[in-house]
Amino acid sequence: MKSFTLIFMLFSLSLFADETPKKETDKPNEPEAKVYVTDHQIKINGQIIKYKATAGTLLMKNEKDKPKALFGFTAYVKDVKNANESKQRPIVFAYNGGPGSASLWLHMGVLGPQRATINDTTFGNNGPFERVENEYSILDKADLVMIDPVGTGFSKFVGEAKGEDFWGVDQDIHSVGDFIAQYVTENQRWTSPKYILGESYGGMRSAGLSYNLLTKHNLALNGVILVSPFLEFVTGFDIDGLDLPHLLFLPTFAATAFYHKALPEQPKDREQFLAQVEKFAVGEYASALMQGALLDPKTRQSILVKLHQYTGLSEAYWDRANLRVGHQQFTKELLRDRGETTGRIDSRFIGLSIGLNKDTMMYDPMTTAIGPSYLASFMDYYAKDLHVPADQKYFVFGDVFDKWDWGHIQPGVGFKNPIANTSIDLAYAMTQNPHMKVLFQQGYYDLATPYFTTKYLINHLNISPKLRSNISEAYYDAGHMMYVNPESLKKFKKDVAAFIESSH
Repeated sequence: MKSFTLIFMLFSLSLFADETPKKETDKPNEPEAKVYVTDHQIKINGQIIKYKATAGTLLMKNEKDKPKALFGFTAYVKDVKNANESKQRPIVFAYNGGPGSASLWLHMGVLGPQRATINDTTFGNNGPFERVENEYSILDKADLVMIDPVGTGFSKFVGEAKGEDFWGVDQDIHSVGDFIAQYVTENQRWTSPKYILGESYGGMRSAGLSYNLLTKHNLALNGVILVSPFLEFVTGFDIDGLDLPHLLFLPTFAATAFYHKALPEQPKDREQFLAQVEKFAVGEYASALMQGALLDPKTRQSILVKLHQYTGLSEAYWDRANLRVGHQQFTKELLRDRGETTGRIDSRFIGLSIGLNKDTMMYDPMTTAIGPSYLASFMDYYAKDLHVPADQKYFVFGDVFDKWDWGHIQPGVGFKNPIANTSIDLAYAMTQNPHMKVLFQQGYYDLATPYFTTKYLINHLNISPKLRSNISEAYYDAGHMMYVNPESLKKFKKDVAAFIESSH
């Protein structure tokens, strides 16, 4: 692979040092933004694609033209023959979630030109870690810009800016939206078909961005891709006092118990089994939870029997939990007799339990199984292939979650709602941009954002029936990061490619 490195300084430097004392009014030097550009090629479906990789930071300024952030990104742009080809080529802006997660998971898992090698549900060794050319990258269908929001990756606030200017639902939407608009302007991509792709909390970001980009920047998206999306609190947290999440998590409990053969009677067909559980969840189970203390003992016992049949947890356990078992309790309880804990991000994963008498999971086996390989592969790739100097720390998880402002000003509302729900933003964007398409991608074994929650969100989007055909759904035999599974990885690429091709 032939590569060369160019370093661009995105600020002006005087050719000669000024020896006169500086006045207090003199403008200080702006923070230094750097990019590193290398040439590469990749073979996808028998096609050789030559492209430029640009890794580094972009200097962003506030409304007073003062520096506010160095925004980290990695862009992959296909070498084109003429300007017209560039105008017609789609471009995808992608990021993970958290909030506080860098984008290396999507970057090294499925979208980028290099991929970390993962043995799916088995724990890998501790090195040497390997990476391979990613034949499932989307670079044959679109250019790609991986974004690390401020506080993650190499991104950071600068000047007089503060973390609170970026760390919140609305602050995050505005800052990432500003980055996308600035990138599009500086790289002359206004006429290109444009897409955003977000995973997990990236779904909340994407839903908000679809409206923000349209109304603040007059930038109309061709498509929004929501990977294992988290869009609102009321459905996303199975905590005390909320009944709805419990019935939405139940089908994933059932799928997990089915996968681990932990049911009292193992069904032959998973799809039929889950359909039965879904019907029970929105029917008998929902009714029982809504009745609360008014639920009669006979009906309660009937519900307990079915909960045991559908999840493998004992009737006594469900009874002690007042018919409401949280997902972190479930991961700990399902395989307790085996001394094992299931994953939360992907419940197919299992690990040895820590503290067998504990009520909830103490760690996520999925995270520790794949995390070291992803980071090692990414850092090796960034240094050796993209020639980014290893002189600064890359924050996989920024220290922002506890500082996050969860309030959100919804479209049509003049005040900040303390409980964020950006599915409303998505509905507004779909209505005002009726050609915009939306793809939902979800794994059956995801206990972070359960598949039945995603179905609920889709069916409760407040949009015209005429816009329903703009929504596509894809489901996978894996978890939150479905692309760690080889077959799901292939399907992911196929689904995204088809979506891009059909929406521009």
